[in-house]
Amino acid sequence: MRKFLVMLDDSRECLNAMRYAAMRAAKTGGGVTILSIIPPDEFNHWLGVGTLMREEARERIEAHFEVFAKWMRDRQEVHPDLVIREGELLPQLIAQIREDPEIGVLVLGASDGKQGPGPLVSQLTRSAGGLPIPLTIVPGNLSKEQLEAIT
Repeated sequence: MRKFLVMLDDSRECLNAMRYAAMRAAKTGGGVTILSIIPPDEFNHWLGVGTLMREEARERIEAHFEVFAKWMRDRQEVHPDLVIREGELLPQLIAQIREDPEIGVLVLGASDGKQGPGPLVSQLTRSAGGLPIPLTIVPGNLSKEQLEAIT
């Protein structure tokens, strides 16, 4: 089964990337993997504090994931998987793509703000030719109706 890989973060544009991936998966018989990466610098504290912070980060990610997963299950009949990795963003993202041969498309949301599309979109578009899978960038300002029309 071909899966769409979507990054889960706190950005507003993440919502459109999730919607797009779920709609495409539903219409093509694919799946969705939602990836969240915990940066290593969040845990450079004492051992006990770092462990507690890591657990809290995982709980926040799982709660955030469940909101998207419920919508995907209820509205699109897609049952997404959650993958949580720790480390530097880009190397962990590429590692996930390489480790899961079913991932066929990376879907990212682009910010429509004055500061550009976002750091990950900026990084990946510069090196998109070297990615092992296609990259789909979903504008953050598209409405649900527009997303439905293009999926």
